[in-house]
Amino acid sequence: MDRPPYSLPDNPEHQPFKALYTGSCFCEKVTFEISREKPLDAKFCHCPTCQRLHGAPFQWAAIFHKTDVHFTKGEDQLIYWNPGEKSQDYILPCKISCKHCRTPIMDEGRNMLLLYPTLVYFKDLKHKWLFYPTNSCHIFYSRRAIDIPDGLPKWEEHKDQSKLMPETLREEGKEM
Repeated sequence: MDRPPYSLPDNPEHQPFKALYTGSCFCEKVTFEISREKPLDAKFCHCPTCQRLHGAPFQWAAIFHKTDVHFTKGEDQLIYWNPGEKSQDYILPCKISCKHCRTPIMDEGRNMLLLYPTLVYFKDLKHKWLFYPTNSCHIFYSRRAIDIPDGLPKWEEHKDQSKLMPETLREEGKEM
């Protein structure tokens, strides 16, 4: 594809892409670079789609402009999945994975992308901490598989579009 994050912008006025971080899928057939020091935002998503596709109780995602990320190898090794359409066609929004090792790499939306920080090679813990959602939240927490008492806001569904929730079932008056 001839647009970010699959290729660099073809605009002479655009600043050169300066990689601050690199990352890859598990088999390293797909590699990428990130030019922004820290994400625009980050979140923990507990929706059933993320739980099922990641095989985990929740997904950690860092939000970037598409121009902040650039695939350096293996863009032809990507597969797409649109859960709403149940289609492998490239239909936005979609989930993007490596077709060899099946590592989930990112969610691509119409305007932004959500990259999975566990794939980034951080120089040190300080840089990794920049990707942690300290100023963000948990979303779809009403669908959680486990309680996460970390002090971050917990939204029933999307941030600022639903009710805030207690951190634990005990606080809600329920037992597991």
